[in-house]
Parts: sequence; structure tokens; C-alpha cells
Amino acid sequence: MSKDIPYKIYLEENEMPKQWYNVRADMKKKPAPILNPGTLQEVTVEELSHIFCEELAKQEVDNTTPYFDIPEEILNFYKMYRPSPLVRAYCLEKKLGTPAHIYYKFEGNNTSGSHKLNSAIAQAYYAKKQGLKGVTTETGAGQWGTALSMACSYFDLDCQVYMVKVSYEQKPFRREVMRTYGAKVTPSPSMNTEVGRKINAEFPGTTGSLGCAISEAVEAAVSQEGYRYVLGSVLSQVLLHQSVIGLETKAALDKYGIKADTIIGCAGGGSNLGGLISPFAGQMLRNEADYEIIAVEPASCPSLTRGTYAYDFCDTGKVCPLAKMYTLGSGFIPSANHAGGLRYHGMSSVVSELYDQGLIRATSVEQTSVFQAAQMFARVEGILPAPESSHAIKVAIDEALKCKESGQAKNIVFGLTGTGYFDMVAYQKFNDGEMSDYIPTDEELQKSISTLPQVNL
Repeated sequence: MSKDIPYKIYLEENEMPKQWYNVRADMKKKPAPILNPGTLQEVTVEELSHIFCEELAKQEVDNTTPYFDIPEEILNFYKMYRPSPLVRAYCLEKKLGTPAHIYYKFEGNNTSGSHKLNSAIAQAYYAKKQGLKGVTTETGAGQWGTALSMACSYFDLDCQVYMVKVSYEQKPFRREVMRTYGAKVTPSPSMNTEVGRKINAEFPGTTGSLGCAISEAVEAAVSQEGYRYVLGSVLSQVLLHQSVIGLETKAALDKYGIKADTIIGCAGGGSNLGGLISPFAGQMLRNEADYEIIAVEPASCPSLTRGTYAYDFCDTGKVCPLAKMYTLGSGFIPSANHAGGLRYHGMSSVVSELYDQGLIRATSVEQTSVFQAAQMFARVEGILPAPESSHAIKVAIDEALKCKESGQAKNIVFGLTGTGYFDMVAYQKFNDGEMSDYIPTDEELQKSISTLPQVNL
């Protein structure tokens, strides 16, 4: 290591990635194709274009193009908040007394407060380029909805957001940020759509899920002329856009001659994790380097650690294409935990395939331990982290303490996806000792998994 490492490693503006990286191009065994729910045949770009923007549909099915040029209009927007810093967590290292070097890629330094803006601005750009009136979407914790409302405001597009009901109620100020940017926000499941009414009838009093909200947003898109649906996670196109996180992280590490040993990301649908790890996983696939990659999910919604690798619907209403992924079943309604962005029944097909190939390991953690880690991090590093990000913080701390026990000095890198300043109800519950942990039983999971569609491919 030839240089002293500063607290924050910044890339220059001209060092910002000019292309997105598509890790699927380096995968010898590709993710299984997504299927038309009616025919169970591989979905075509034309079919996807009825739901998604045309250019995004093309990106979704492209398994061979390694790099996509980032359009100048998107790069110009990125320059408002990118490159984002890679921070050396010196104070956390000292608190833990660990020989490990801990780094975090901080994606919360923009108005939306999270990494979600990286894909939101791209998807809004392609919608505007296609001449659409507006877009519909779902949001869990509200970070994606906030980012998309901001992007749509920038491109003068209408934005309709279906927000998971429990988060709509827990995070009113995030909802108001969306409305400030001009978005219409509806708690999901609602009575405004056919699928919403059906879900409410089947699950009276439900707090909702991302799968429910996706179903409503898709129905809203296809029933309005000049609208398309956009998604904040799970899809391969989203992981493509989020690869700027990993590309910048690797460039910052390389700038100071640092080789990461362990890379950690929270895992809900896979956008943050997939974006962070893509260039590193690409190196592993090309046999150029080796890393330990850890996906961290909530114990209340453990798709990787306790799910089944199978074809499933991406939404509760079963109107979206089917994807092969680690899933708990599209009808699984997670408990109302506070990491709303991780309350999804399945995992990105790309992340699922990398996990199935053994390039990633996964672990699940309970939310009280997550908030203990978040509190420690906030007190020593000066940033109040989002509940989702705090899952990665929890495991980064665990790994650093293992280094303390063994005396091994590893370089640990994790993704700090965003800030938690709109998550104060969750922090209040934790501080008042009112937060509890819920882990679904094997019987509960099996009941949901047993409803998976029968696909023989």
C-alpha cells in the first residue's frame, strides 16, 4: 500500500464510470430467462415493452453485452451527487478494537437519501425519450418512490407510487417528500385497483408487501395510455444501472492499492447488493481475483437462506412475468418489520444465480441486533443509517470482531445504501424497548412455498 488512506476516498469527476457493467455477460451459466405468465414461454422484448419502456426491456433480456454507454443526460444528472465517497470507518475500527480495515460506500449523499436514484434517473430518462406521459411504481420503505419522484420531476413526467401500507403509515415524511416532488402516493393494497381489492378481500387488514404494490402499479400502468411501469429492484436492468456503485468502489480501492477481502451488502430484491458486487463478481467469474461476498437479509423475510430456487411470480397478484429466483412464494406477506425495503418475497435472478453457483454466501439477522449495530455506527461514525443498510453494518461488525479474535487484518467493504432520517419511528421503537423480532416458522414458509407455479423447463 503506497499511500496513506484518507477518511474519504473521492474519485474525480472525470474518473466517474461512463458505462454500466452487465455481470451477466461474464456468467457462463446465465440466469434463467423470465417467462410469459400466460404461455410459460420465454418472454420477448415486444411483450415486455407493453409493461416496461422499450429500451429498458432490451436491457432486461441482454445477457451478452458487457458494457452499456451511459447517456450524456444521465451522466449530467449523476454529476450532481456522484462520484459518491468510499469512507474508511476509522472510528468504528477503534471502537471495535479490530485489526480489520472497514470501508463503506456511502450512497446517501443526495436528496432522495439512497442509492435508488442511480436507476430512477435512468428509467425516467428512457420513459421521457420514448415520449411517455408518466410512470407507475411500487415502493417499500419509500426510498425508491422518493428517488423516482425526484427523477420524474426532473424530466417532467407524471409519477404514481403505490407504497406498502405499513411503510405509508410508519414513514409519513418520506411520503411527503414524494408529494413535494409531484408524485401521487397511494397506500397498498388499495381499493383503487382490481388486484388491490382482491388482495384486501383475501388478506383482510393486511399491512401489504412489495409484491402487492408491484401488482397494483403494473395494473395502473397497463390501464392508462402513455404510461409504463418501472421497478426499483430485482430486475436485471436495475442491477445494470446500480453497477455504478461497484465500479466506483473498485476504482477508489484501486486508487490506493487496496484489495477488498470481504464485501457485504443488504439484500431485499438485490439492487444494492447486485450493484455493489457486480465488478468484483465479474473478476471472480473471469478467474482474475477472489472475494468473500456476503448477502445480508432480515430473518423475517429470508428468501436466500430459507427460500426455494424456483420459478415464481414477481408479484402477489400474479400479473407480472415469472422469474427463477430464490423465493418464499409470491403470496408470502412478511411481518411488519422496519426495514421496508427488504420486505420482498424473492431475490434478483442475477443474485440468485450467483448465490446458487457459490460465488455469494448469505446470512439473515434479526432486527433488534440490526438496530444495535445501527446505533453503534451512528454514535461513532456520525451518520444515522437506514434500517436496510444497517443489516450490512451488523455483519460488517461481526466480521471485524472475528478479525479481532483471530488477529487477521482483513479489508472489509460494505454498502451504506442510504440514511435513516425518515425512519425515526423505527428508531423510537428501538430506543423505547418496544421493538421485537419475528422469524417465520418452517410451516408458515412451506405453506407459501407450496403454492409456487409448476414450471417444467
